[in-house]
Amino acid sequence: MRPTETKEVSSLESEIVARLDALTRHDTETIRNIRRAFSERLAKAPPGLIIALALKLTRSENVARFFAYELVHHHAAALGSLEAKSLQDLGQGFDNWAAVDTFACYLAGPSWRERKVSDALIRRWARLPDRWWRRAALVSTVALNSKARGGSGDTVRTLMICEMLTDDRDDMVVKALSWALRELSKRDPDSVRKFLREHEGVLAPRVAREVRRKLQTGLKNPRPQRIRHGSRP
Repeated sequence: MRPTETKEVSSLESEIVARLDALTRHDTETIRNIRRAFSERLAKAPPGLIIALALKLTRSENVARFFAYELVHHHAAALGSLEAKSLQDLGQGFDNWAAVDTFACYLAGPSWRERKVSDALIRRWARLPDRWWRRAALVSTVALNSKARGGSGDTVRTLMICEMLTDDRDDMVVKALSWALRELSKRDPDSVRKFLREHEGVLAPRVAREVRRKLQTGLKNPRPQRIRHGSRP
């Protein structure tokens, strides 16, 4: 980056932090409104500046990670320019499910879906000792299959990652595996049923239970039917 761009990034970061610090309410929607204002303001900014700003924001203790990730997601040129190194830089240090899921659904998943990054990168994340990177690998599959997120379905790549983590018992990974399979079940239920059969006894009981319910009812946790007064159970 040119010195002028570096200075602009620092200035923008300071302004964002000041705006957030001045809030009397720190709920997600209030913070997101500020992000929207900056996205509109920076709509024509070069992608390198957006990514540099997002990276700087991820290093700030005063800024929620989703703010930085959404800045990139809602700047088409910046999102389209992401590569393996920039993705990994943006993910460094995340330590909670909310940050990981925004990163995977908004940045990593779409980049992988569009073949901007390789299968090898996501597979590498799935093998890391850090629970959050393993979760990121699984949640990245959501963008392959979720219609709302632009996915059209990708059974092969989804099950490739799920296969690697069938016996992982970390709670954050177990929940992500369930999510990945449930999302795929909307596109290819037969393949998900086959996957459950082939890995019966290996998958965490929670995964098997939630995915089967999704296949049977269309819901993760269907509500129990109420018994009408006077009717027989």
